Amino acid sequence: MEEPSLEVSGSQGDRVAEGVPRAATILLVDDDPIFRLIMVARLEKLGYRVFQAEDGGQGLEMIRRLQPDLTILDWIMPKMDGPDICEWVRRDPLLKSSQIFLMSGHDRPEDIEEGLNRGADGFLSKDASPLEITARVQAGIRSSALVRQLAYARDAILAREQTLEAELQSAASFIESLLPSPGVPVPGIHLSWHYRPSLTLGGDLFGVTRWGRDYLGLFMLDASGHGVSAALRAASMVAFLHPDNLIRVSESYDPGAILSAANRRFPLSSEGEYFTLWVGALHLPTWRLRYASAGYAGVVLCRPHANSVWLEQADLALGFDPDGTFTTGEQEIRLGDRLYLSSDGVYEALSAEQVMWGKERLQRVIERHATRPVDYAIDQCFQASRAWQQAEHFRDDAALVGLERVDEQQDGITLL
Repeated sequence: MEEPSLEVSGSQGDRVAEGVPRAATILLVDDDPIFRLIMVARLEKLGYRVFQAEDGGQGLEMIRRLQPDLTILDWIMPKMDGPDICEWVRRDPLLKSSQIFLMSGHDRPEDIEEGLNRGADGFLSKDASPLEITARVQAGIRSSALVRQLAYARDAILAREQTLEAELQSAASFIESLLPSPGVPVPGIHLSWHYRPSLTLGGDLFGVTRWGRDYLGLFMLDASGHGVSAALRAASMVAFLHPDNLIRVSESYDPGAILSAANRRFPLSSEGEYFTLWVGALHLPTWRLRYASAGYAGVVLCRPHANSVWLEQADLALGFDPDGTFTTGEQEIRLGDRLYLSSDGVYEALSAEQVMWGKERLQRVIERHATRPVDYAIDQCFQASRAWQQAEHFRDDAALVGLERVDEQQDGITLL
């Protein structure tokens, strides 16, 4: 179709400078030049910018190009009638918010029903009085303004969501870059883990790293809240737990002393933000594990042919008692023992009835697969937790770390 010339009536048709508010725009599509002349004069008197088209084909082209606030269509026209134009407009995603009035010399109920079914927003009788025409046009312009405001708000929300999603993905990638590599962190230990950040990104992180010559350092932390702020606070705690910093905090890598120092370093914020943290120090020459907990309850020691033991203390989360000290516990790690560090996002999964999956169910799954490879047991835990909540994504970050003490002679064999 040949590109139509845009016939603009009156001085108000002059191009408006960028950013300057303009009057509402109306497109009048009618093949009767006398009627167009009368209607244009009436609409311009109301302060609207009015464009004209003399047939349906030209009208559809101008609707696409101008995207007017309101289009008034004659029902019967050459090339394309009003209801056909309505259907074309409603199929165009860019024009879905357009307001369209069909105009006819008849007000039969069956015509009104057909017009509405084919996409019109309202009707205007050619025999209507000037007062009725004014009222209906003004109502159409108000509806158009509301629909477009909603569309702008929707687009703004989508843009913010996309920006937030990109920020969360970037933060999640950064957080995952801080996690340890699975495999053999030290001779005699096999490490496996699974980590699923929530859609809102939380502050759950863990670490398994060498502390000096004789220790394997372990930690599992949870920064309260969600989003980028919680992730960044968690990253700051990881920096605090770096071996180069801890040697200044506790020469013996005593977990209780480490938590006491962290408690002073990370007080409860003015917004009520805090950390829960579990720290373990495995002395490699003796295979003695010393540990301390600041409100963290998700660490279990699983032994072959014996009851599992939860390694937790009754101490508060960090920051609630500025002068608080933390108790250090101790356990021997024997051949075949497995240590599981779980974030609360795994065992606090809620069913549709808002019942928590719980630590006991997590423990039963771990014990059921005690003779299978660690990564298999971890995968079964995740599957059971997801099945309980009947959802793929977790409300909170979900992390489960498994460490198994094996014969050092087996280090060359991949058990994960």
